[in-house]
Amino acid sequence: MSPEHGALVWFRRDLRTDDHAALSRALAAAERVWCVFVFDTTILDPLSQRKRAGQAERAPWDRRLDFILASLKEVDASLRRHGGGLIVLHGDPAECVPRLAEQLGTGQVFVNRDYEPAAIARDAAVDRQLQAAGGKLVSCKDQVIFERDDIVNLQGRPYSVFTPYKRAWLARLTPGDIEPYGVDPRPGQLCPPPPGANREWPGVNQLGFVPSDLSTLNLPPGMSGAARLFDDFAQRIERYGEQRDFPAVKGPSYLSTHLRFGTVSIRSLVRAAHALSVQPQHSGAALWLSELIWREFFFMVLAMNPHVASGASFKREYDAVRWETGPQADADFDAWREGRTGYPLVDAAMRQLLRTGYMHNRLRMVAASFLVKDLGIDWRRGEAHFAEWLNDFDLAANNGGWQWAASTGCDAQPWFRIFNPLTQSRQYDPQGRFITRYVTELAKVPTEWIHAPWLAQPARLAEHGFVLGRDYPWPIVDHAKARVSTLARYQAVASAER
Repeated sequence: MSPEHGALVWFRRDLRTDDHAALSRALAAAERVWCVFVFDTTILDPLSQRKRAGQAERAPWDRRLDFILASLKEVDASLRRHGGGLIVLHGDPAECVPRLAEQLGTGQVFVNRDYEPAAIARDAAVDRQLQAAGGKLVSCKDQVIFERDDIVNLQGRPYSVFTPYKRAWLARLTPGDIEPYGVDPRPGQLCPPPPGANREWPGVNQLGFVPSDLSTLNLPPGMSGAARLFDDFAQRIERYGEQRDFPAVKGPSYLSTHLRFGTVSIRSLVRAAHALSVQPQHSGAALWLSELIWREFFFMVLAMNPHVASGASFKREYDAVRWETGPQADADFDAWREGRTGYPLVDAAMRQLLRTGYMHNRLRMVAASFLVKDLGIDWRRGEAHFAEWLNDFDLAANNGGWQWAASTGCDAQPWFRIFNPLTQSRQYDPQGRFITRYVTELAKVPTEWIHAPWLAQPARLAEHGFVLGRDYPWPIVDHAKARVSTLARYQAVASAER
């Protein structure tokens, strides 16, 4: 069968069948189209080992795996309605994708482009194998509106500050950039899995994990879950600006995991946000559109500066920062990641992450700042912890966010500006509603002391049956003293650069 007669679409971070660039192009190019998803052992096997080590005697689980499995079932059902179906494999994509293409007699494998260095290397390996057999990997832009060097300054260089990038991004945007890709297969064009394939999809156990608690969380998977969350957000988007910073309030869209796995198209979200943002009464939509552009900004930073993915600072000079190390730093890091720092808002944020796989965006900044600038611990350790637990983990956004907080990154928070966790707590959770949701032992503490129970007289706390040090830890660090140390830590690097 010649390549133009058959094509294979390889799903990755694009678990939907609507507005799908690779699927649309494959349907336009080939008479017969198969679809495949690969559970990548080069990712899952090391992850399983890390999870097993991190959860001691418990079997490893990962909510993201359950989210993917549930989302794949919707993709498969959608393809079957058009006579097709999803082939699901478990192995190294560099081996099994070219082998499947050969078995099916397809020369072209269509994919939506991924921008992470490991994914780029993987795709290059697959393409080499395909080309050796006379085929090729066809890569499509799908998960962003503008990629890599699409948006550059007047000197032709990538932006390193968000605001001018955003202005240029908006100035370039045209209706054609956010038009959906048509996915309208002809009868018989989508092919079902070949005989012998997909007799039984691998479950979480076969993949080296056990089922997680995803079904108990407010995170509906798949295309239908994304649609449900967006419909809900659309009813309150005009209040986004006033509500987004308060973790006890239903302010965000909660679509980040769906964007991460592509169960919703970025074009559909930008189209909706942009249409509303031009209306004066919809400042909330304009602000949310800015957040979507931040996502693309971090994609651009990663694509144009791949060294950040290997643990290097975007601003190389900050690799010279001397972080706290040794047993005390390790103990402080454990207290931070387990929500035992003695700072209620920080602890609530970290417990939210462990309990749900989600953390409110304001709290990501607060928790990151606390680790780096209160405890003096290397931001890379926090980045790795978030990568392990966030349902919406995305390398570009996670690295960009951590380097922003650590003042080592692109358009980062200046190193001399340090979040005060107590001020943040009083400002963004004034009644302590979020705090007591996750730090339940503080529920008996009166609101006036909920943000800093160590400031209350012990006798007054005892009246409420609460003893600091027994029911909740004393703060593990004094913020004022830590601030002085942090300024000195960064000043040493800044002075060396002069």
